[in-house]
Amino acid sequence: MSTDQPQGEDPFRKPPPQGDLPPYHGPEGGGPYGAGPGGGPYGAGPGGGPYGAGPGGPYGAGGGEYGYGPPDPLAGMPPLGNRFKRLVARIIDGLIVSIPVSLVFSAFTWHHWNPETDQAKTTGLSILISVVYFVYEGLMLTARGQTVGKMAMNIRVAMLDNGAIPAGNPGWTRAAVYNLPQIVPCCGFVFWLVNVLWCTWDQPYHQCVHDKAAKTVVVSTR
Repeated sequence: MSTDQPQGEDPFRKPPPQGDLPPYHGPEGGGPYGAGPGGGPYGAGPGGGPYGAGPGGPYGAGGGEYGYGPPDPLAGMPPLGNRFKRLVARIIDGLIVSIPVSLVFSAFTWHHWNPETDQAKTTGLSILISVVYFVYEGLMLTARGQTVGKMAMNIRVAMLDNGAIPAGNPGWTRAAVYNLPQIVPCCGFVFWLVNVLWCTWDQPYHQCVHDKAAKTVVVSTR
């Protein structure tokens, strides 16, 4: 598995932060597309809110209620991905992987396998699904920052510092931390559960553990 960055220009990559500007800031402190000084997501107005109006809104560059204090960590970023959409995307991807893998596995083992009594083969199927999901997710994230489920739900995975596609190590790290612990008996499920629930209380980026490991964030594409 290559860790090299893609040769073509990443359409999602944002200019690197300058000075104390928060992630996703465009040139001259603008929004995610660099339009306007200190604006909102569309760069309109100095230190604006979602559309650049007023000081220091959810995507404006300003700090506290009156634009003072530390910069808003979400300034210039696209809206964070909705947690429900993230869950639905995982369900879609899980079905895409598990159904064909289960069918193929059953075709090769049907005359030997009773899922109610043969725990070893049931465990083998679970491990196989986790490994295939890991490869599927790693390839999709490093190629375009989205799996099929995320494309369907209009969300994507981006590098926290600049909004780029998580090509190379970050994409594979994210996929590994989500999928591979599940193959560890007993404690693997506990880690997976804590991992996926982490985004429900994490602030300000709503990251799961696999996001923190890869330094990524899930954002909306529209």
